[in-house]
Amino acid sequence: MKRNWEALVLKAMGGRDFRLTVLESESVNARYQRLLVDGGGLLETCGVHPTMWVRLWFDNDGKAHQRAYTLVDPDPATGRFHLEFALHDGLAARWATGVRPGDTIDATVQGTGFSLPDPAPRHLYLIGDAASLPAVNSLLDHAGDVPGTVWLEYAHEDEQALTPRARGHHKVMWVPRLDGGRHLVDTVCAAIPPDTEGAYYWVACEAGSNRSIARHLRRGLGADKQQVSALAYWTAR
Repeated sequence: MKRNWEALVLKAMGGRDFRLTVLESESVNARYQRLLVDGGGLLETCGVHPTMWVRLWFDNDGKAHQRAYTLVDPDPATGRFHLEFALHDGLAARWATGVRPGDTIDATVQGTGFSLPDPAPRHLYLIGDAASLPAVNSLLDHAGDVPGTVWLEYAHEDEQALTPRARGHHKVMWVPRLDGGRHLVDTVCAAIPPDTEGAYYWVACEAGSNRSIARHLRRGLGADKQQVSALAYWTAR
């Protein structure tokens, strides 16, 4: 598989390459596949942080094609973690459903990096969807006793079968994807309290919705840039 200009740029920016080995594969439901992989030293070398993600390189007729995936339940003691794939027509989904234990895939770590504020915020506001749910779960796990409010957009009913790791001090609301994502934007912007003191906002949904929500937080509510993390997880076409 021939590496493209993206790989060269990532390498020049300090990207670190690893080879992952598939250990297990299981169907989550009709739309999601979960793989257990050995990281090939990735966790030992790079450490672990909430929302951590890697770039996987897929073979597109001999050319490299990369997509980013969040690490699910990374275990530094074993060097293993899970990866979850949405099943739709595409290279990644076809690879995930056809892969077998012992198969390998190359991965690059570059661009990931995140930590919650210190001291801890008084309240977390997390906005995501099925694509960013693994990252949402890592934040809920990491934040401990910090209260949190979570909005998750869904495009298909069975996405609501995916499990947010909410506890008693978390409130989770599933929001249907309507009007090209406008419904999520309107719902979140109407519900988030205007007082930003002690709040931390993490936004990771479709690109257009992501921009609108981040704009409301920064310009509408006046949240400081240190209070808002906004990274689109996909783009509607």
